[in-house]
Amino acid sequence: MSQPVKPARPHVPNQRLKMRRELAAAAMELFATKGYEETTVDEIAAAAGVARRTFFRHFRSKEEAIFPDHDDTLERAKAVLDAAPAHENPLDTVCRGIKEVLKMYADSPEISVARYKLTRQVPTLREREIASVSRYERLFTRYLLGHFDEAHRDGDDALDEPLLAEVAASAVVTAHNHVLRRWLRAGGEGDVEAQLDRAFAIVRRTFGTGFVAGRAAASEPPAASARAENEVLVTVARTDAPLEEVMRTIERALRQG
Repeated sequence: MSQPVKPARPHVPNQRLKMRRELAAAAMELFATKGYEETTVDEIAAAAGVARRTFFRHFRSKEEAIFPDHDDTLERAKAVLDAAPAHENPLDTVCRGIKEVLKMYADSPEISVARYKLTRQVPTLREREIASVSRYERLFTRYLLGHFDEAHRDGDDALDEPLLAEVAASAVVTAHNHVLRRWLRAGGEGDVEAQLDRAFAIVRRTFGTGFVAGRAAASEPPAASARAENEVLVTVARTDAPLEEVMRTIERALRQG
């Protein structure tokens, strides 16, 4: 008999994360009142009541300061993957993993909405946000690479495993980001987790086959992943397009590739 998935324990910020959040709050306030370009690291540190060297113990730059939780959230997402029950479909595990990212935003709606508005105005912050998202995609791709179903292989199909893992992981992240942006644009109102569950249902219908539960996750991508690293799948869709349309665009691009 399969064991139920244990609920995650409430996340209690440690002292390091608490300090990072205080610095982030100070940075956000200064960026909003003075402007991003006009704000210095010294001013952020002073507003948080700490020394400049304390700031640099936590962040390498001022743009990094408005994303204090990503390192911690990445570890929690990884913990979800590591603790996945043997019977669970790996794509479902990845969907649960990225919910840790959603929780990070949903726990502080006002801050998340303000940060979203700020990243729309400052290209440097937007680039930092994109770099953070790519870390989750790499984590999920590595996980899916370790869970291919041998029964679904047919001839040279094994060569497409890295591409399928990368596209499936990207689809999960795309669904999450699509729902998250819509929620942020609505001022953080509404049941964002329920919206995300509906989006994941679309992802599962599109990419749910080909993976098998119970295999060990790959700590590093296999040599065959060089194909996925050297090729780029590019799709174009409106940011306000329905998620079904986004998924169809990805499917068409994958078939043409």
